[in-house]
Amino acid sequence: MKRKVVSVLMCLALVGTMLIGCSSSSDSSSEETATEEEGGSETYKIGFSQATVASPFYTTMVDTAQAYADELGIEIQIVSADEDVTKQTNDINDMIQSGIQCLIVNPVNSEGLATAFQACADANIPVVTVDRLAADGFTAAIVRDNKEMGRMVGECLLEELGGADKAQGTILEIQGTAGDQVMMARRDGFESVFENVPGIKIVQSVNCDYARAKAVTATQDLLQANDNVVAIYGHNDDMAVGAAQVCEEKGLTDIKICGVDGLMEAVKMIKEGKYVCTTMNDPATELKVGIDTAIKLIKGEEVDKEVDAGTGLINKDNVDDYVGESDFAEMK
Repeated sequence: MKRKVVSVLMCLALVGTMLIGCSSSSDSSSEETATEEEGGSETYKIGFSQATVASPFYTTMVDTAQAYADELGIEIQIVSADEDVTKQTNDINDMIQSGIQCLIVNPVNSEGLATAFQACADANIPVVTVDRLAADGFTAAIVRDNKEMGRMVGECLLEELGGADKAQGTILEIQGTAGDQVMMARRDGFESVFENVPGIKIVQSVNCDYARAKAVTATQDLLQANDNVVAIYGHNDDMAVGAAQVCEEKGLTDIKICGVDGLMEAVKMIKEGKYVCTTMNDPATELKVGIDTAIKLIKGEEVDKEVDAGTGLINKDNVDDYVGESDFAEMK
């Protein structure tokens, strides 16, 4: 009888242990599942090849990439090509070898990365372009209509100059990087506005690579070489602000300044009456959309080939809506 009681007790103890073990295993499994759901993105590894860090726009993209990756708990590897397409190709190949699962890239130029993109394709690594477009080989592109940006700035400036019938004088155009699709689009959009304006002559600078220091030197040279300068258009605000500083130093306060990107420094100058207009090109939003798109691709989700990040004109009529403390005007 005692043996039966001991036997029963042992069986009950064994069953209890099994139940506890099952419960523990179930709890552990639930915890692992929750961890995967909440922090699974920690296994994601994204590469970001930036064309340059020579202007605030591009440094904001880099800073946003790191901050947003940290917020999401993912790993991001960031390198700058310094406007050298050979370096960018080598950087991308190095990131492929390091085990990235998706590449985000701001191409130095639209044609130069075919070999690097093919290497990504061979390794089954999707490619997301930001800011500048690539000719081919990418999976998705985060885009803004740079030609439309240039056109909007041109239209606003033409109105400030009195319209097509009254506008007279020389416009200095401070150019971005040679061969860059963004530069060409912003040039073509702006210049299209003045094609049938007989009183306006546009004089282009040397390529200044979107850098303020280079724009300052170019502006000094152009002002010395040209008479009756009535306006300066920069392919980005950083260069245009540099041109404005040169004009202020020379006492040329009547020259109208305009640019592209929505740099807050330029927005505040619009508020002060020292700058005509800019168009929004919020780099932080663009980069966040790029990372979100990269994560979707890593997960195997379908995305649009082109994702429009949007834009809009900022001038004296709406500047109060955009003045703030961020580096760039934020899309509303």
